[in-house]
Amino acid sequence: MNKKEKEQEKKFYSRNFTKFGLDMNIFVSAVTAVLVLGFIIFTIAKPTVSAEFFSNINIMFNEHFNWLYVFTINASFFFLIFIGFSKFGNIRLGEYSSKPEYGNVAWYAMMFSAGIGIGVFFYGVAEPIYHLNVPTGLQSGSIFDNFKIMYLHWGAHAWAVYGLFAIGLGYFSYNKGLPFAIRSLFYPLLKDKIYGILGDLIDTVATLSVLFGLATSLGLGVQQINSGLSYVFGIPNETNVQVILIIGITFIAILSVVSGISKGIKWLSEANIVVSSLLLLAITLIGPTTYIISTYLSSIGIYLRDFLNIGFFTATNPEDIAWQGKWTVFYWAWWISWAPFVGTFIARISKGRTIRQIAFGIIALPTAAITLAMTILGASGIYVNNLHNDVITKAIESNVATSMFVMFNYLTDSGLLQGFLSIISVIAIIIFFVTSSDSGSLVVSSLTSSGLENPPKIQRVFWAIMEGTIALSVLLIGGEAALQTIESAVVILGLPFSIIFIMIIISLSKELPESYKEYSRKKRITLKNRLDRIRDDPKFK
Repeated sequence: MNKKEKEQEKKFYSRNFTKFGLDMNIFVSAVTAVLVLGFIIFTIAKPTVSAEFFSNINIMFNEHFNWLYVFTINASFFFLIFIGFSKFGNIRLGEYSSKPEYGNVAWYAMMFSAGIGIGVFFYGVAEPIYHLNVPTGLQSGSIFDNFKIMYLHWGAHAWAVYGLFAIGLGYFSYNKGLPFAIRSLFYPLLKDKIYGILGDLIDTVATLSVLFGLATSLGLGVQQINSGLSYVFGIPNETNVQVILIIGITFIAILSVVSGISKGIKWLSEANIVVSSLLLLAITLIGPTTYIISTYLSSIGIYLRDFLNIGFFTATNPEDIAWQGKWTVFYWAWWISWAPFVGTFIARISKGRTIRQIAFGIIALPTAAITLAMTILGASGIYVNNLHNDVITKAIESNVATSMFVMFNYLTDSGLLQGFLSIISVIAIIIFFVTSSDSGSLVVSSLTSSGLENPPKIQRVFWAIMEGTIALSVLLIGGEAALQTIESAVVILGLPFSIIFIMIIISLSKELPESYKEYSRKKRITLKNRLDRIRDDPKFK
């Protein structure tokens, strides 16, 4: 970073409001807070009107911009694969000799917990049944087409979005010395303008995207937690209970986010992996083991065979557009809106790793793990559904959040095992809830404080409360309208970020060739120093 850039960065941080224990960018914080509070007031005061308003915008976006979401997701995936295989994959985030701050187990645990969220348990049982009827362009005649579509929504494409964002932000922050903020991704295109109003607008859109992306998961999660508690303990499945749950779990998340990454978030992420793995292993052993394994192997084969076809599918007729908008476009928008959160978090824990390690590490293992996890849930659901007169289909039609717990009741005759599976699943969902909220609060706090690595605790607490409040406001709409409002808000915010992703690809395309020259120079110097040490070592004389 040259002298002028250092002066700009100093000026940039000097704009932060630093009184009363705060350290925040006034524009980003104030505009985000006002817009979020406006959304909350609107949805609470006019639940029916707000649901219809966001739904209409969602429909319009699906009809006119479904191609943009498809293009963005595929461009992100293939660009990530390219830089991973290319010589640029050798570039390390940070100094040439930097070492990873976290071991592989902790790194994967935190990445997986932040990137997956609650949706695995919410949709895992139901989605293969939903996808028994898909558009003709996605059909291959295989009985495993439904799992293939589920893998499309949760697999490599989704993780590529996170990986691209993490590499971009980590590179511009650790390697170029720019602020740890989304605006830094645009430095090759905007230069010093990232320190002004344009940068503020970028960070504001990113912050809103994170908040509403998180609200989607929190809204889904609390419905499913309530369903589980209702099945196990007979607690009423109603909005009042869900409000109490959000308040209680948000409080736990506050305690975690205040303790930081190395303590609360790291511990909860590792606990999350252990609890979820035990639950899935128990379902596999108690349930139709052979059917689950056979379904997974067959479905992965179909998924890989049809990867390009389903990845580029863009609906054109009204019925297919409606289906794609409800499923694929929603998922693409969800991952894109989560990218500033998950990508920023992964970048923060990936310093010292190479671009190749991140690119392939973030696609290969998470894709294999999540497709296996959802197959365990989905295949078990299909098996029970076929054996017991569409009992899972009926549960989905009644309340999709209950489908997993209904499955447990038919998976085994043992009341003890049914209760065990239900309780463990509720614990896993709660931990997912907390890890999403705490890591999300940390990211939002950083975004609203001009990219500070350790923003003040009071700001972390404020944004954790704000996330819970968004979820509360939407829940008060009630029923299917609540879920549709959350989904619509995610799709709407995903559109501007689709354009931002394309600009990220352009920025990295301009920067990486120059960075590789510097990498090669340092590599030659390091090699020369090693050869000099060998030459001067008496043992080699």
